[in-house]
Amino acid sequence: MLHTLTLLRQLKAHEFTSGEAIARQLNISRSAVSGALTRSVDYGVELERRHGVGYKLTQTLEWLDHDQISRQLTPHSPFKLQLTDEIDSTNRALRQDNAAPGTVLAAEWQNAGRGRLGRQWVGSLGGSLLFSLVWRFSGGMTRLAGLSLAVGIALTRALEKKGYAGMGLKWPNDVLCAKGKLAGILIELSGDALGPADAVIGIGLNLRLSDAERLNADHAADLSDCPGPVPDRNALLAAILNELADILPRFDQDGFAPLRAEWEARHLWQGEQARLISPDGKENRGRIIGVAEDGALRMAGEDGLKIAYAGDVSLRRENAS
Repeated sequence: MLHTLTLLRQLKAHEFTSGEAIARQLNISRSAVSGALTRSVDYGVELERRHGVGYKLTQTLEWLDHDQISRQLTPHSPFKLQLTDEIDSTNRALRQDNAAPGTVLAAEWQNAGRGRLGRQWVGSLGGSLLFSLVWRFSGGMTRLAGLSLAVGIALTRALEKKGYAGMGLKWPNDVLCAKGKLAGILIELSGDALGPADAVIGIGLNLRLSDAERLNADHAADLSDCPGPVPDRNALLAAILNELADILPRFDQDGFAPLRAEWEARHLWQGEQARLISPDGKENRGRIIGVAEDGALRMAGEDGLKIAYAGDVSLRRENAS
């Protein structure tokens, strides 16, 4: 079956493109064009259709471009970039393929994107960055407790260098702004306790969300909610990869401890009252006083200091549902 995204790539927002021209370009029938574009709504894309004239996007779609991204990577980048139109999950694909360290897989659309604790991650065609990468660490998995925090620092550094402001971090894996959640990080580990260990690092970043997509995603925000320029997907992906290429080897060598002060300075909930919720519903309340040198959360409660690792716990502000 002809992929709808293949046809959407033929359309523009500033002028109509006839179904006949698309059919001729792709060597398919007019009915195939019509059928595939009917499914554009499944991807959150609205089209203007005019009988006898053709089809037009109601807003421009910015597609990922391998050459544009590659030109903006640092010299001798450790990453090998792969792009795909549609996939169930970039994390799952890299794990199933036993992808080599340094492989990056970015998708225009994910059918089964997910975040931590199995939550669904809602993306936007042309308005999100959805990608995963593989990195090999020489130490064992026990040294990687603070990895999601280090990745969060890389994300915020990249966004700041691209001119964005007003965002910060939430333990253990979110990038937030005042309106809600901008980005999430999902890390899946494999390997030996003593090393080496491979990490598949999945990242979802919202650049532009429609009103409907905001409703479908809990407390979601996008870069339009932050002071800064109009997002450039390709430049942003390259900038994030460049920051990861810098921070991941340093994390492998030195651990999280050298990054601790920077993470706490970027932590939006620092000093606030919060609840830690375990899978069985048990709650621990206290004031967030920071993180330990391995990335564990430190909370001061009525019965003393509590230390929490990411695992299956959920962190909520006090008086928040």
